[in-house]
Amino acid sequence: MISAGDFRNGVTLEIDGNVVQILEFQHVKPGKGAAFVRTKLKNVINGGVVEKTFRPTEKFPQARIDRVDMQYLYSDGELFNFMNMETYDQIAVDQNTVGDSLKFVKENETCKVCSYNGSVFAIEPPLFVELEITDTEPGFKGDTAQGATKPAIVETGAQVNVPLFVNQGDKIKIDTRTGEYLSRV
Repeated sequence: MISAGDFRNGVTLEIDGNVVQILEFQHVKPGKGAAFVRTKLKNVINGGVVEKTFRPTEKFPQARIDRVDMQYLYSDGELFNFMNMETYDQIAVDQNTVGDSLKFVKENETCKVCSYNGSVFAIEPPLFVELEITDTEPGFKGDTAQGATKPAIVETGAQVNVPLFVNQGDKIKIDTRTGEYLSRV
């Protein structure tokens, strides 16, 4: 049990039957009246964000979120198949659960599969991936004064903006959290 006075960013709790993660918290001590804790909570199952206030003495059970490294095997239409690297168990996750989290992930790469009480609710791709550019317009010298970008399609089919000097066939490093180009490989 965690009291509201001990809240920290990133902690997952069970509140009113929902599993929530603390995004922000603030201890408030008004000049008049009792102190309270103002929080911003994200529902880890459906992604909704709400703001709530609590008395510092309120207690909540900590939710146990399992994050398991699994290899992304393949997609067969609506289902995405993953394999546990230690036990070789395979699971299939539907499109709604995966969302856009695999748009920069190739087959046979390792991802974190997040589950609560045995039900998968999210896929966390690796923070950085290296992908080859399959299609982009050629950049011409003198097109711009500084820092211009152009759209490019990577081997997973996702689109990313890259600098003008990057060409088709180049391997690039991408930050999967923001979808931004980082460097050539």
